[in-house]
Amino acid sequence: MSAPAPSPSMIPGLRRNMVTICAMTATIMQALDTTIANVALPYMQGTLSASQDQINWVLTSYIVAAAIMTAPVGWIANRFGRKRIFILCAGGFTVASVLCGVAQDINQMVLFRLMQGVFGAALVPLSQAVMLDGYTLQERAKAMSIWGTGVMMGPIMGPSLGAWLTETYSWHWVFFVNLPFGVFTVLGLLVFMDETRKDINLRFDWFGFTALAIGIGSLQIALDRGEQLGWFESGEIIAEFIVSAVGFYYFLAHSLTTARPFIQFALFRDRNFISGCVFMAVMGLVLFSTMALSSPFLQNVAGYPIITAGLLLASRGCGTFIAMMMVGRMMRYIEARTLIISGLSLTCLSLFYMTAWTDQTGVAEVVAISIVQGFGFGLVFVPLSTVAFLTLPDHLRTDGTSMLTLMRNVASSIGISIVISQLTEGSRRTYAVISQHVNPFNHALQMPDVRGIIDLTTDKGRAMADAMVNLQAQIIAFSHDYQMVMAFTLCAIPLAVMIGSTKAALRKQSAVPEPAVIE
Repeated sequence: MSAPAPSPSMIPGLRRNMVTICAMTATIMQALDTTIANVALPYMQGTLSASQDQINWVLTSYIVAAAIMTAPVGWIANRFGRKRIFILCAGGFTVASVLCGVAQDINQMVLFRLMQGVFGAALVPLSQAVMLDGYTLQERAKAMSIWGTGVMMGPIMGPSLGAWLTETYSWHWVFFVNLPFGVFTVLGLLVFMDETRKDINLRFDWFGFTALAIGIGSLQIALDRGEQLGWFESGEIIAEFIVSAVGFYYFLAHSLTTARPFIQFALFRDRNFISGCVFMAVMGLVLFSTMALSSPFLQNVAGYPIITAGLLLASRGCGTFIAMMMVGRMMRYIEARTLIISGLSLTCLSLFYMTAWTDQTGVAEVVAISIVQGFGFGLVFVPLSTVAFLTLPDHLRTDGTSMLTLMRNVASSIGISIVISQLTEGSRRTYAVISQHVNPFNHALQMPDVRGIIDLTTDKGRAMADAMVNLQAQIIAFSHDYQMVMAFTLCAIPLAVMIGSTKAALRKQSAVPEPAVIE
């Protein structure tokens, strides 16, 4: 396996800055598209004359394609050269985005979203690998702060930006917005990025890739469609989980017995990288789970319009941005594991307060808690991205970035599926319990002041009582979901002991002389 050709010493200041900007625009494009199209689905459904099940494939096709194609990114970049693949994927993603915007029917839309997922899968891992190669060991915390801003801000800002574009212009602009960024990225990479060495002797493990693709693809489809079809009450979902298990089994059995497996298991000999994978899965689950809960809570329970809800959620992005601007310098004096523990603790604290959210929760409280939560995410993400590659050999870096991205994507899909499933079931169960006590013989409902508003002998009174019970059931279900995510985050905090000392690793690696940086 060949090491990347350009080291930090080979990238002059101006070129490095331009490559950094291009890597950031690619990251933001891909990160935005994971969530920006969600709010536009009802508008697409009407324009494309699609059923509810068909329009959901606009999201499913992208998620499945991106998940499957994330795994081979390392091999493809090592075999054909990182610059060539980065430009190809950025250009392909841009073209696919434009095609999505001009799609005339649901079949075209699903096909073009599939293309978007295939090309977009490589953008985040390749941009991270480029950032890691472009900065010295001592500067990597700063580099990961810059890169992490795009990764974290994209999903947070996606719903609000998508809502604004859809309501102000049309759903087509949800995809057209990628065009200027895509063109800039491709031109910038063509001019300023150096190519890496190509290892023409690499052979592709087709059996390993096929087994892993089947496993990941089936799992993603099951997680995405499980809530619609009733999970294990559906034969389709059961079949998809069985196919997924078989795919993963054959992938592991093959990989452990073949001389050149598809995934380089040398990655998992590095303690810090394993820690990075674990906490990246935690971050994916917690970040996307809370996003999946917060948006419907603000709209369906608190009653905010979608654009207002998006602006309130953007305050979490402000907290993340502040933390990422600070944490690069903080890592010079504070161990990464200490920052990660602090970030997870702040996340738990914010989730604790969110368990008490009701329809009466004010804007100030939502903004304050969101900022604290975003700050906690920022404290975790940058040290995590730095630690994962602190002691990993250079020739495994691209494979490592694709594996981390895969871990985050799979964990986020699992987290979203769990919390939405629990929210639906919890609302139904709580509604059934509360509604048993709403009857004309309840003394509270017989009080004159109450009966004047909620008279169960009239249709209007029964409708009002039903709406109130449904609202309270939703509030309780949201609270239970936030408690579940908080408990999971608490359980993850002790795992920080897995992370080695970053200061010791930096001192050890600083003893190895690096080439002088050309500015």
